[in-house]
Parts: sequence; C-alpha cells; structure tokens
Amino acid sequence: MPESESRAGLDPFTAGRFAALILAAVHREYPSHVTHYMAGDDDARPPRELTPAFFGSFDWHSAVHGHWALARLARGFPTTPFAVKIRAALLRSLTPENLADEVAYMSATGRAGFERPYGLAWLLQLCAELREWGGRDTADAPRQEHAAAAVWSDALAPLESLCAERLRAWLPKLPWPIRTGLHSQTALSLSLALDWTRASGDASLAALIRDRAGAWHADDADAPIAYEPSGHDFLSPVLGEADLMRRVLAPDRYLAWLDRFLPDLDRPATRRWLTPVTSPDPADGHLSHLDGLNLSRAWMLEGIASALPAGDPRGPLLLEAADTHGEAGLAAVRSEHYAGAHWLGTYAVYYLTRRGLGGAR
Repeated sequence: MPESESRAGLDPFTAGRFAALILAAVHREYPSHVTHYMAGDDDARPPRELTPAFFGSFDWHSAVHGHWALARLARGFPTTPFAVKIRAALLRSLTPENLADEVAYMSATGRAGFERPYGLAWLLQLCAELREWGGRDTADAPRQEHAAAAVWSDALAPLESLCAERLRAWLPKLPWPIRTGLHSQTALSLSLALDWTRASGDASLAALIRDRAGAWHADDADAPIAYEPSGHDFLSPVLGEADLMRRVLAPDRYLAWLDRFLPDLDRPATRRWLTPVTSPDPADGHLSHLDGLNLSRAWMLEGIASALPAGDPRGPLLLEAADTHGEAGLAAVRSEHYAGAHWLGTYAVYYLTRRGLGGAR
C-alpha cells in the first residue's frame, strides 16, 4: 500500500491520530483480559511473560491486530514522524526470541483452541501485510524499511505456520458455521484467512476455506436480518457471510446467491437494519462493541457492493449505507475510553485503507 494510495481516504493527520491511539495500547500490559489455560501453579504468570510479543492492548487478538494496523500505517505513510515510532514498536515486539516464546505458549498442552478463529486469522493478516511490505520496493520508502519488514516476516514464519495449521485442522471438524456477532464468528475469520492465502500462496488452505464456506452457505436464503444486531455485536453475521461468499463464488454465481440471500434490499426492514447503531455506553467493554459494528458493517457493505456489476441498483444503496456507517464508526474512535481505544483504531484503519478490497479509499 504505497503512500499515494492510502492518501485517497486516510490523510496523514488522521493516520497519525490512529497510530498514536494504537501505539499507546500495544505495549500497555494492564488492564488485561487473559484467556489462559493453566495446567499448574507455574502457569500463573503476567501477560508479558506468557506472550511477550502480543501482551498489550487488553487481550492477545487486539495486540495482534494492533500490530497489523501499525504495519499498515507505516507502510502507507513511511516518511511521517509516526512511522518512525511504529517501526520502533514493531522492532521491540517482533523479535525472534519473543516470537519463539509465542510458538511455545500456543504449542503447550491444552491450548489447541487458543484464539481460534479470530486471533489466528488476524495473525495471518499481520503476516500478509509484512509479506507484501517486505516483498516490494516503491518510491515511498527506503529499501531498508522493506528489508526490516522482510526480517519481521521471517521471524513470524513459525507462528504463521502454526496458526494456519490450527485452522487447517479445525475446519474439517466443524459441522456448522458459527453465526455470531462476536469473536468466534467464522465468516470474518475465514475472509481474513482467505485473503492471507493470496499473499502466502497457501493453495490448500484456500481450497479448504472455499469448500467449507460452500458447504455451509451455498444454499442459504432469506437472511434473518430482523435478528440483528444483538446487544454486544461488533460484527454482522449476515453481512459477514455475504462478504465471505463474494470471495468464494464466481461473479455470476455470487449474484444469484445474493438474490436469494438478501432479496429486496430496498424494503423498510432492510433499511432499518442498514441504519447505524449507537453505543449506549462507550466505557463498557461489551457495549462499546457497537461502535465497532458500524465500522465492520461499513467495510462489509463496500465489499458486497464491489462484487456487483455497474448499473446494479443495489450498489448505490449499499454504498450509501457503508458511508453512513463509516462516518458513525469513525466518530467513535476516541482515546478517553480504553474499552474501545484498545481496538477500534484497527477497525478504522481496515475500513479506511480498504484492506478487504485490496486497495485504498
């Protein structure tokens, strides 16, 4: 993502604000919410000892996707002062020693389900970002910055392989998708992982994801939009599924599938569903999820619209809804409440840089 692309929708001032928000969190150890399998007294250790690369940002997955967002911002704005701070933060976290400890932690008995699937998928996104950053030289950044990204990518390779293998082992055993608006949702994680397969060349995992998505969703129809959102959602099960399937199906098959899955997008019930939500308490860790729901809805709506042919009447409707959700979501990315500040910056960066579409806004 060269600087010229990212500037289309993310100016240096705003990018710097998000960078500062994320930098303040990625090495902040407390407060911390650790989901930690303990086999004995010796496992009672602080977060920085358990997972020394990704111990901040309240929880492991937020630390991981915070590092992803930092890498994306530094890659997009390499000549800014905040990029210098980002590279120092990545250098501190992504050492071979820290990452070896991460692999050892995840490989311990009882942790096969650690951060599955959400954290695993975001780790793969971080690896994809560093692969792309380290694999090409542009006029936007000195050659040594690409070399540093390549070094970090190499250091992450064992953890990257472990996360991919965890998904590869799990997906064939999962009989049904997980249709939640929270971390365990399969649709978003499979979308992130499938995008990673393009950067990594992992054809076997790509084929498995397409196979499972088809088995779970190919015959879905009349999405139950009246059931959304749930009170703690930060993802839309319906939009997540539709955004996944546009990655999986050929264009003509996707249009036919979307006709069945979301018929009559202009009806009143759909317009109500595609109206931004408001968090009643941004300081509450669960209720603040609704601020993120606006951002994830925004990028998913754009993703669905991107798969429609020119002139399709659904396109303007979806893009209008994406814009209103994006505006509401971005307005909620603030620093005063750590409940949202430790993760919402990532969602803003993902939306504004159109990571799921492979380009910039």
